[in-house]
Amino acid sequence: MSTEENKALVRRFIQAQNEKDLAALEEIIAPDFVDHSILPGQGTTREAYLQDVAEHQAASSEARLRIEDQMAEDDKVISRLTIRGSHDQEMFTGVPPTGVKLEFTGIIINRVVGGKIAEEWSEGTYAYELTQQRLDQELRERERFEQELRVARRIQQALLPKELPLLENWDIVPYYQPAREVGGDFYDFLPLSDGCVGVIIGDVSGKGIAAALVMANTQSVLRAVALGSATPGELLAQVNEVLVAYIPPNMFVTCFCGILDPESGRLTYANAGHSPPFRQHEGKATALLATGMPLGLMPSMAYEEKVTTLLPGDDVLFYSDGLIEVHNPEREMLGSSRVRVLVTEHAPGAKRLTAHVVEELGRFTGEGWEQEDDITLVTLERLEAQS
Repeated sequence: MSTEENKALVRRFIQAQNEKDLAALEEIIAPDFVDHSILPGQGTTREAYLQDVAEHQAASSEARLRIEDQMAEDDKVISRLTIRGSHDQEMFTGVPPTGVKLEFTGIIINRVVGGKIAEEWSEGTYAYELTQQRLDQELRERERFEQELRVARRIQQALLPKELPLLENWDIVPYYQPAREVGGDFYDFLPLSDGCVGVIIGDVSGKGIAAALVMANTQSVLRAVALGSATPGELLAQVNEVLVAYIPPNMFVTCFCGILDPESGRLTYANAGHSPPFRQHEGKATALLATGMPLGLMPSMAYEEKVTTLLPGDDVLFYSDGLIEVHNPEREMLGSSRVRVLVTEHAPGAKRLTAHVVEELGRFTGEGWEQEDDITLVTLERLEAQS
C-alpha cells in the first residue's frame, strides 16, 4: 500500500473511533495488533484496545476526534489529534461522571501491515487531564465529607447539656474533648418529677456520621423514657428495646445510668456495658460495678441495679473509654488502673479532680499526640452542708 493509502486507512480508523463503530474497528485492526502506549490497568492486545475504546466512548455523550495534521513514511503514519468531550455518562479510568468538558491533544503513530493497523504508539495530554480530573473529584469529595463532619460535630455538641443541674451542696463538672473525627460520646442530666436527677454517660460504637446519628437518637429516647420516672435498670431496658429495632447492624451503645437523690446522697445505678465510674471515699477509689449488655444488641435484656450513698466529701468520676484507651508514645494504654490511682491522689474537689485527670492525660500522651476518640468526663461531688 502507498503512503497515501496508509494515511487514508488511519483516517478511517480514527473516524470509526469517533463514530463508536466497533465493527469497523474490528475489520481495520490486525489480529496481532499491539498497543505500545497504555494507561495502568490496560492491556496491549487488540481485544483490550477495543474494550478501552468502548469504555472511553461510553463515558462521553459527545466525544469528538479530529485530525489536525498527518504525515506518512514507509509503513508508519503520524497523526496529530484533538479530542473533545464531556465526561457525563459512565465511569472512566476510575473516575465517576463529572460533566466536566475536557480537551486532549495527542500524537499517534500507527504502523500499517497488509492493509491493517498492526501497532500504535501515542503521546498526549490525556493522562494529565484524566489525572487532574481524578484529583479534582477527590478534592470535591473530601471537601464534602469534611463539611458533613463539621455539621455532624455541631449537631453532636448542640445536643450536650447547655446548663448544669442546680443542686444544693453538690458540684457537677463536665469535660468534653472531641476527636477530629465525629464520635458517639454523650452525657446528659435528666430532671425527674420526684426531685431526683438522672446522670447519664454513654458511647456509641464506631465513629463518623452514623455514630453521631445513633448518639442523637439514643439521647432522645433516654429523655423520653425518663419522663416516666423509671428506675435505672428499667430505663435502660426500655431504651434497649427501641434501639434493637432501629439501630444499624453491628452498632451498639454503652451507657451508664445513675439516679441521684440530692437530699440523701443515694445513687441508684445500672450499667449497659459502659466503663464503670470510680467513687472516691476517704481517699479510696471503688468502681461502681453493675452487669448489663450494651444497648441495641439483643432484645429483652435485664439490667442489674445497685445502690450506693455518697457522703459529704465523696466524688464520682464518670468517663468514656476514650480516656482509658489513649496510648503513650510507647503504645502503652492508660487503662482503668491508672485512672483509679488518679481518682485517689487528687486534691479534694470536683474541679480539681477533673483538672488533675486532664493534666495527667496530657503528661501520659506527650507532645504531638493524635487523639483517636472523644474523651468525656463528668465529675460529681457532694459538698459539706453549709450552715
